[in-house]
Amino acid sequence: MRIAFFASGSGSTFQQLVESVRLENLPAEPALLLCSNRKAFVLDRAQQLGIVSEIVSRKDYLNTSEHGEALLSVLQKHNCDFIFLCGYMELVPPQVVAAFRHRIVNIHPALLPAFGGKGMYGHHVHEAVLAYGSKITGATVHFVDEEYDHGPIIAQQAVMVNPDDTPETLAARVQNIEKSLYVGALRILAKGRYTVEGRKVTLLP
Repeated sequence: MRIAFFASGSGSTFQQLVESVRLENLPAEPALLLCSNRKAFVLDRAQQLGIVSEIVSRKDYLNTSEHGEALLSVLQKHNCDFIFLCGYMELVPPQVVAAFRHRIVNIHPALLPAFGGKGMYGHHVHEAVLAYGSKITGATVHFVDEEYDHGPIIAQQAVMVNPDDTPETLAARVQNIEKSLYVGALRILAKGRYTVEGRKVTLLP
């Protein structure tokens, strides 16, 4: 598995995944950081980790199709066959999703299908959870398809919502479980211990 990590921000999740791959000697190679933001700190992390980085931003292209072709070109150049999204703030173009069907992975800070969809990211998710009065939330690792937060679910972990929670305190507790959940999913995928049929992912022993 040659992984391209897509990121737009600080890259703490990116670093955690890369270090886990190396520490556990997983059958995976962190091959590329693809960043949408020239000023993102994740570029510094990639340099420190010795991982090649490329910048491809939607605003540099006339339309989604051209943006998608640019992404595919970079992925092909580096022989990447899997994509992990790590705080990537752009919608993956449809031709990239089609070319990497069931090979693009994302983590979402809620128990999908609840509190997913366009505009549901970061603090917006935790504000919505509290506004709704949910007693439980969590995180979801899923494959990416053409819709926001819609693809087949790989793994989930629950977090209780406390009566005195704020979006900040809730976010902190969800973030505490996100990285280990994401690493666990990467471990399963790298070892090929899963099957996908339609929208159902079955984890194998």
